[in-house]
Amino acid sequence: MTWLVTGGAGFIGSALCHYLARETDQKIVVVDKLTYAGNRASLESLETEGRLDLIEADIMDAPRMAHIVKETAPEAIFHLAAETHVDRSIDGPAAFVATNVAGTCTMLEAARAFHDGLEGPQKAAFRFIHVSTDEVFGSLGDEGAFRETTPYAPSSPYSASKAGADHLARAWHHTYGLPVIVSNCSNNYGPRQFPEKLIPLMILKCLAGETLPVYGNGANVRDWLHTEDHARALLQMAKHGVPGETYCVGGGAERTNIQIVETICTLMDARRPDSAPHKRLIEFVKDRPGHDYRYAIDAGKIAGELGWAPARDFQTGLAETVDWYIAHPDWWRPLQDRVYAGERLGTQA
Repeated sequence: MTWLVTGGAGFIGSALCHYLARETDQKIVVVDKLTYAGNRASLESLETEGRLDLIEADIMDAPRMAHIVKETAPEAIFHLAAETHVDRSIDGPAAFVATNVAGTCTMLEAARAFHDGLEGPQKAAFRFIHVSTDEVFGSLGDEGAFRETTPYAPSSPYSASKAGADHLARAWHHTYGLPVIVSNCSNNYGPRQFPEKLIPLMILKCLAGETLPVYGNGANVRDWLHTEDHARALLQMAKHGVPGETYCVGGGAERTNIQIVETICTLMDARRPDSAPHKRLIEFVKDRPGHDYRYAIDAGKIAGELGWAPARDFQTGLAETVDWYIAHPDWWRPLQDRVYAGERLGTQA
């Protein structure tokens, strides 16, 4: 048996692959189109070790997806392939609808055909883990937190496309009996994140001595979750989660965007004192359309039912992330042209 991961060359997908390789014995098969945000270098060590096979393919290719699922015979499919950047969804929403909605439908159908052909323990064990976002719930005020029963109210083309995918995933469970589990997570951070997102963008701009652009007044709040904690939650869902259920996964680390940027500046001051103070580089810029004010996750359900809780303290995790980017210019330098060509500001996932 194998694990099949769609979007495994992306940020969260690659973190999941590294975690699965370390914590389990199963072979890992990745399906990734290797678009701008997919980076084969993130999986290179696992390929070299023979723990992972990477198939370059588009999840929209229904015949190929059906063939891959049948041939790999996975114990679980972790579906992470998606267009994820809000700014890009505002500029070009059609690609998000195609990949996130239609692509999810393609994967659900491939999984359904495979699952229908299984019998006994193998059929009972199979899971389809659909990885989504807390952004489908819309925006919070100063109080409260998202939970599994929160009504959907997406604000951007990105979050609307993910909401549509979530609904499809649940429908395939209720209509066809496909053992689907939906995960809605908060903002992720950690190594190997594409440099258009807030944390890596600010780290790399600090290293370059460039302006640190912050949308609006920087007061927007996000809950931050380390990718390894997220990967651990996804494996718990695959092993112990209940089909048809949703689990909200959060890091319990709410910060405003300006707090994040200022903390990165402080960490960089300690590591690059000759360029300090890095806070002088902060510049507030025009806010983006429909910018949600606050996200927060109540992770009580996954804690109570699956025994999961975040293991990484945010301050420690952020410092480790800064150090990772400083130590791995060979990973991020080839990607910078992809960011600066479009001048993406990227204030959150």
